[in-house]
Amino acid sequence: MNTFLLIFIGLPAFEIFLMIKIGGKIGALNTVALIFITAIAGIFFARIQGIQTLKSGIINIYQNKIPIYELISGASIAFAALLLIIPGFLTDILGFLLLIPFTRKILFKLVIKKDATDKNTLNKNKTIDGEIIDKDKNEL
Repeated sequence: MNTFLLIFIGLPAFEIFLMIKIGGKIGALNTVALIFITAIAGIFFARIQGIQTLKSGIINIYQNKIPIYELISGASIAFAALLLIIPGFLTDILGFLLLIPFTRKILFKLVIKKDATDKNTLNKNKTIDGEIIDKDKNEL
């Protein structure tokens, strides 16, 4: 089954399931209020983290360093803000995890480490041995 289709159908279904379960425990109005509060708080924290990342990137540019971490961090903060806008508790948890710098660094290390090992195995499999033969060379 296509991964995108699974996420496209499965994620909203799971979010609805969580909202029903949590709404049954704390009430429907409290559930809706909690969704709005997490969205507003998440956007506020995303704004703060985005400004801090932008300042750090500018400092790196002034020091003639490439702000690679800041670029990746800025993209993940934007994605976290998107996750926090989408109503649901699972997406809110994932969004808040991406907003916390400590967990963001852990996720980056896991992704980069996995990506680096995949590239090493690909490079090892694409090695071609060969020999150059010069036909025009006079042989003794």
